[in-house]
Amino acid sequence: MSTDAVPPPAKPPGGHIRLTSHSAGSDAPALRWGAPTAAERGPLVGTTTKRAHRNVIGTHSGAYGVYRALAVAAGKLSREHRADLTNTAPTDIIGPHPQWADPETIVSLDPWGAMVADVFAREIADGVDIRPTIAVTKAQVILPEVHDAIGKARLIPDGRVLLGNGAAQVTKAAIEPVWYLPGVARRFGCSETDLRRALFEETGGMYPELVTRSDLDVFLPPIGGQTIYVFGDPRALADPGVELTARVHDECNGSDVFGSDICTCRPYLTHAIEECIQGAQRGGVGLVAYFRKEGRALGEVTKFLVYNARKRQAGGDTADQYFARTECVAGVQDMRFQELMPDVLHWLGIRKIHRFVSMSNMKYDAITGSGIEIGERVSIPDDLIPADAQVEIDAKMAAGYYTPGQVPGADELKKPKGRGLHG
Repeated sequence: MSTDAVPPPAKPPGGHIRLTSHSAGSDAPALRWGAPTAAERGPLVGTTTKRAHRNVIGTHSGAYGVYRALAVAAGKLSREHRADLTNTAPTDIIGPHPQWADPETIVSLDPWGAMVADVFAREIADGVDIRPTIAVTKAQVILPEVHDAIGKARLIPDGRVLLGNGAAQVTKAAIEPVWYLPGVARRFGCSETDLRRALFEETGGMYPELVTRSDLDVFLPPIGGQTIYVFGDPRALADPGVELTARVHDECNGSDVFGSDICTCRPYLTHAIEECIQGAQRGGVGLVAYFRKEGRALGEVTKFLVYNARKRQAGGDTADQYFARTECVAGVQDMRFQELMPDVLHWLGIRKIHRFVSMSNMKYDAITGSGIEIGERVSIPDDLIPADAQVEIDAKMAAGYYTPGQVPGADELKKPKGRGLHG
C-alpha cells in the first residue's frame, strides 16, 4: 500500500496543559460591556494560542471550535494560524445605534462584532488574535415559492428587490452568539452564580472557567448562531417612519430544507419572504431573522422521537396532546426561550415593526417587552397550512397564538387530524 494514502499523524500538543483556573495574564484587554464606543468597550479575545490575551470564556466560532480541534489534532490546521481579514469588511455598515450602549438591551451578541478589523486594527497589528463575530455580505435568494408567486402575479419583478429570474436581492449577516453572563442572568431572572453552575454542569464540565473565573463576564457558547436577511436598504431598519415587515423564524431543518409537511415552518418562512419582498417594493424594508434552534431548541433527535410518539398514541395524532407528547419526551414543552431573541432587532436599531409575520405569542411578548412596538400581526394563510400540520396550528392557537379567526374548542382539539406513521 502506498504511504501517500496514509494521513499524517496528529501533532503532539507540546508543552503542559494549562488549567482554566489559572489567572489571566496582564496582557488581556479590559472589557466594559455596554460602553458607548468599541474602543471603550474593548475587544473580545477568545484565542487559544496566547492565553495571556484571553478575556472571555470559550473560543471563537462557538460550536465550530470542536471541528477546529479535530483539524488541529489531525495535523490539518496549525495552532498558530491567524485569520487574514483583508477585504472581509462588511458590505453594509450597521449602526452604531443607541441600543448598543445599553448593557441591558443587548446581552447575547457583540454589537461591534462586524467592525473589529477596523476599530481594533492597532491591537491586531500588535499580535492580539481578535476575530469578527458578525459578517455582513450581499446575496440573492432564489426559492420555488417565489417563482410560483411570480407565476400567479402575486409578486412582480421590479429589477431592484426582485429580479426577472426570480432572485430576491438581499443583504445578509451571520451572527455568532456572545453572552454577557450578568445580563443573561438578569434576563432570565436567576442569579449569575446559578446560571454559571448550570452551564458548567449541563455541558458536562466543558467550561470550568464558568465556575473558576468569576472575573470573566463574557461567554462564547458552543451553540448555533443566527442569520438575518434584509430586503431593501438595511439603514431603513432603524427608521420607525419606514414600513418594516419582519419575521423571526426558528430553525426547522425537516420543513425549511426538506419540505416535511408535519408543520407550518417552511410555508410560513416562504410566506414571510414574499411579504418582505412586497414590503420592500412598496418603499419599506423587509427582515427575516433565522435562529438555529432546531426542534424548539430540543434537537432534531428529540423532535423525531416526539413525531413517533404522536403518530403511535391511542386515538391518533390530536391537538390536545400536541404539547404533552413533547413534554413527555423532553421534560419541557419548548426550550427556545425567546428572552434573548430581541437582541438582534436592537442591534439593527429597530424601534417599530409595522407588520409582524408571526402568530407566536412568545415572540410577540418578548419583542414588545423589550421596548419595540409591533403594529399589524400577519398570520399564515389557511391555504398554506399542510393537512398534517393542522394538529400543530390548532394546538398553538388554543395555547394563545394569535389568530384572526376562531380558536378551536376542547372538542375540536380531541379530533385526530394528523395522519399515521405510514400515511
